[in-house]
Amino acid sequence: MAKKKLLYVQTSGVNTPQRLYSPFILAQTALAMDVEPTIYFLGEGVTVVKKGEAEKIKIGNFPSLKDVIDETLRQGIKLLICQQSAQLFGGKLTPDDFVDGSRVVGAATLNNLVLEADGTMWF
Repeated sequence: MAKKKLLYVQTSGVNTPQRLYSPFILAQTALAMDVEPTIYFLGEGVTVVKKGEAEKIKIGNFPSLKDVIDETLRQGIKLLICQQSAQLFGGKLTPDDFVDGSRVVGAATLNNLVLEADGTMWF
C-alpha cells in the first residue's frame, strides 16, 4: 500500500506570525506518523521562507521560526515555493532569496500535489 500524503499550504505571511508555526509542526508530526508531508508556500506565504525573515519570529516558549524551519528541512520535509507568488512581490525574488533546501516550482505543481494528497490543510 502506498504511503499516505498530506499537503500543507501556507498562504499567511510574516505579518501574521501566530499562523506560521502550524504547517511545520504538523508536517513534522505527519512524518513521525509515517505520512509523507509537503509544505507549499503560496501568496503572502512565500514571505515566510524568504531568507532573514524567520529569524525575526519567535512566539512564547516556542523556538524561533527559523529553528523550526531548519528542523523541518533536517527531517527531509519538502518546502516548495510558488514561482508566480514570488513574482508578485516586486518580481525580484529569485530562488536564491529563499531558505536553503527549499525549491521554487510552478503553479501546476500545486494542482498536482492537491490531486495526489490524501488530505490538505491551508494556513
